Parts: sequence; C-alpha cells; structure tokens
Amino acid sequence: MSPTPARITAVDTHDIRFPTSRELDGSDAMNPDPDYSAAYVVLRTDAADGHEGHGFAFTIGRGNEVQVAAIDALRGHLLGRSVDDLCADPSTLNRDLIGDSQLRWLGPEKGVMHMAIGAVVNAAWDLAAKRAGLPLWRLLAEADPEWLVRQIDFRYLTDALTPEEALTLLRRGRQGSGERTARLLERGYPAYTTSPGWLGYGDDKLTRLAAEAVADGFRQIKLKVGADLDDDIRRCRVARSVIGPDIRMAIDANQRWDVGEAIRWTKALAEFDPYWIEEPTSPDDILGHAAIRRAVAPVKVATGEHVHNRIVFKQLLQAGALDVVQIDAARVGGVPENLAVLLLAAKSGVPVCPHAGGVGLCELVQHLSMFDYVALSGTTEDRVLEYVDHLHDHFLDPVVIREGHYTAPTAPGFSAAMRPESLARYAYPGGQFWAADLDERKKGQAA
Repeated sequence: MSPTPARITAVDTHDIRFPTSRELDGSDAMNPDPDYSAAYVVLRTDAADGHEGHGFAFTIGRGNEVQVAAIDALRGHLLGRSVDDLCADPSTLNRDLIGDSQLRWLGPEKGVMHMAIGAVVNAAWDLAAKRAGLPLWRLLAEADPEWLVRQIDFRYLTDALTPEEALTLLRRGRQGSGERTARLLERGYPAYTTSPGWLGYGDDKLTRLAAEAVADGFRQIKLKVGADLDDDIRRCRVARSVIGPDIRMAIDANQRWDVGEAIRWTKALAEFDPYWIEEPTSPDDILGHAAIRRAVAPVKVATGEHVHNRIVFKQLLQAGALDVVQIDAARVGGVPENLAVLLLAAKSGVPVCPHAGGVGLCELVQHLSMFDYVALSGTTEDRVLEYVDHLHDHFLDPVVIREGHYTAPTAPGFSAAMRPESLARYAYPGGQFWAADLDERKKGQAA
C-alpha cells in the first residue's frame, strides 16, 4: 500500500501589531502614527518533515483584523491540498485563488483580497523552499527557466512581455549566475536606509542617525517629506550637511501631493540634490507620474510600493512614468506576480529598488532582489534595497546588514517565520503586550 500523501491540514492566522507609533518609527506625511502590523498566516501540514509555510500581509495597525479576515476567507482553497503537488507547481494555488470568480469580484487583483492572496501564495513558496532545502532566492535562481515562466500569469501583459520573451530573459540571466552567486555570498546586496528620515524625528535624531548610517557603510539614505515645505527644506539641509555631497539622498512623499504640487515641491528641494522623489502622487495616476518625471528631471521618479498589480506596473513602464521600479513583497499577489514585474523591468532596462519599510518586508524582499541580481538582470548598478532598523528581532531568520549590504540568507525558506514568543506577545488584542497596555490605560482612566 502506498503511503498517504501529505496534505495541508490547518491554516492558522494571527493579528500581530507592534506599537511603533510610540516612538514615531515609520512616520511620514500620510501616515503620522503607524503601528507596524502583520496579518500573519501559517500553513500547517501532516508531512513527515514537519515543515510549515509562513507568510503575511503588512499593514500599519487599524484594519489589520480586516486583512486577517480576508486571509481566513481563503482557507477552503488550502485545506486538504497535496503538499507535494503544491511545492512542485505553486502556480496552481495562485491560479485557483485569483481565478475564484466570487473572490475576484472583491478586487479584481487589488486591495485587501489580493494582499491576502499574496500572503498565502508567499507562504506556499516559503514551504516549497524549505522542502527544497534552499533559501528562496536560490530556489528561484537555480530553477529551470521554463518552470519559472510557467509560474507567471501573463494575462494582460503580452502586449508588453510575452512568455517567449520572458524565457529569453531568464535564459540569458543564467549566464554567469554561478559567479554572481559567489559574489553575493561574499559581499551581499547593496542597501540604503530610511531609518534616519522618519518625519516625526527631530533634527538631533536625524543628525545622529544619518551620521551613523554613513559610518555603517550605507551610500544612500532616504528622508520622508511632504507635510510642510519649510520643514522639509530645513531637514534636507541638515541631512545633506551631515552626509556630505557624495552620499545619495532620496526623498519620499508617500503619495501626498497633486501633480502640480509634486512638481513645485520637488523643484524647491532640488538644491539638496535628491536622487529620487518617491511616490510623488497617487499610485494609480500613471500619466501624472509621467508628467512629474518630465518636469523634475534630473531628479528621478520612483514608485511601486502601493501599486496594485502587474498591469499597473506594465503601464507605468509603457508610459515612461518612472525611473525606478519599487516592488513590495506583500502588496501584489505574491512571488509569481513580483517575478512578472521584475521581468517587465528587465525588458525595459529600468532598475528595481524594492520597498521594505515595514515589519518583515526586509526579510522577504531581499530574496527577490538577490534572484534578480543572480539570474535575471545580472547587475546591482543603480540598484539598492531599502533597509529599516525595526523589528527584525521578532523573526527566526532576521536580515543581517554588513557594511551597508544585505548578507545573503542561507537558511531554507522565505525568511518569513516569526518567533512564537513574538506571536504570543503582540497578538492583538489579547497578546501579553496589548493586554497589559489595556490594563494600564484602564488604571489611568480610573485614577
């Protein structure tokens, strides 16, 4: 009698929130008081190897319970699914979830439900990488190009990128990949840091953190802007005086401005030589981004962390609306959709500098950048991966930064697994931290 095949037996979800608003970590012009949060999912199996798949969608506090509920709504597509079949061909899960006609009506392919799909699809890729005994970046980089192409949904893309063109790019990208793998393991992947530049930080903290960033080997920092022009001029002047003329300084408006306002504001800050202006207007405004790009050059335009799906990325590239593509590992529908965006960017010759400003986003997106370097674009020129120095201690395989570079992870998986004690402490609202916080507030009200 043949052994019973392993199945997904449980889908556990957790509402995890960290009180980052207490120190204004993550603050910007649109999000002044974020509590970095994760709608967290674990795919449990009855496989003898004991591996689980971990994934999450990133939010900033209120509403995280809605994101958890969206992940819960996908449970029926997961329970009972063959582990072997899922890991051999993860695209089947992606197609089933996006192809569910009733769930699709809630998007389609955007918003809370699409992020939920991304969370469980990423969890499936985490499981597949663990079972293969490889970190995800190596699983992708060493995969057969034909298999990788089959993982991608090319619907709505073929006017810009066909499967045949993608296959050519991936085959070309494999040339010299062994040498690049060795180089990556030795040197790491270049990073930039946003940690000095949160909008709620005072000048003293900005000065100290910017100086530390340069001393730590970062060649680019980023400042949040967009709330008050005079304040931004002062802060940019402070930062530039600290880092000097040779360190790049990017600025990020987090979608705060209309098109004309973005042009005027960016030109007012041009004296400080910003490398790029990030999210200068609505992420949905493709033609607005194109107009801003034409008007503010040579300052580059970067966007992508709030772009809903591969179709909008396609149009941003077609319209010549950006200089830098910023993917987010937890915004679109998971690994395969981000592969599509990386391929679109590679065909267009536009560098990818991912967004990673949030809990766990550094841990995830490093794998996508490293795959891109090793087996697709083949370069790190004008490519940097965002780093924020928050909450890494809550992960079992946290990022490691050395001399301004991400150290390539070697543990199998997608680096998504949180520590069990962190899940217990920061579960909302009944985790140890939040329960104690509620008790303190009740005491204060009674006093």
